[in-house]
This record gives sequence, C-alpha cells and structure tokens, in this order.
Amino acid sequence: MNTAIIYGIPNCDTVRKARKWLEEHHVAHEFVDLREQTPSRARISTWLKTLGADTLINRRSTTFKQLSSDAKTLLEGDDPVAVLLEHPTLIKRPVLEYDGRLVVGFTADEYTTRWPG
Repeated sequence: MNTAIIYGIPNCDTVRKARKWLEEHHVAHEFVDLREQTPSRARISTWLKTLGADTLINRRSTTFKQLSSDAKTLLEGDDPVAVLLEHPTLIKRPVLEYDGRLVVGFTADEYTTRWPG
C-alpha cells in the first residue's frame, strides 16, 4: 500500500481533521510541516500546473493580506512559485499526495471516496 503525504501546518484545524481521519481509517501517511520542510520549487510548480492557482493559493489568509504589492504581483503572474516558497502558508491546506493524485482541503466525503471501507 502506498503512503499518503499530507502537507500542512500542525496548528491548522483542517489539517488536524484530515490527519485524524487518516489515522482513524488506518491510511498510512506521512505529515510534512510546510514551514519546517517547504516543498521544492519543482513540487510546488507541479501542484500549480495540476491544480491551478485558484485551488492552491489561499487568498483569504492573513499571510496574503500582509503581502507587499510586489509580492502579490509576482504571485498573480510572474513567479508565483517564488512567493509560495518564501511564504508557504499561502498554500491552501492540507495538500494530500496519494497514488499520483492531489487533493487540497479536507472533507470526510472526499477522503471516503478515495479510501472506501
């Protein structure tokens, strides 16, 4: 069985709910703290290409609201990956990688669809 990788920050309620669900359903997983182990440029770039900026970037976050205009310009066009590397908490959480798939956020229904029974 493949191990899921869940990216997030430990104090995020949604990440805690997702981790709890995975544990309760005996889904093998590894947790990666986005602040401590920021994903590589290549990984974030792949996430953006696969998911799109609207799905991956949390524009409602405090971090986003505190960005400079220059950083927001880069995020919206020129180099969003650089801004996400510098401010990994702009990434919506959790990001779950499993079996070649990506899921952002958490709902029990969606996880149940991925790991029935």
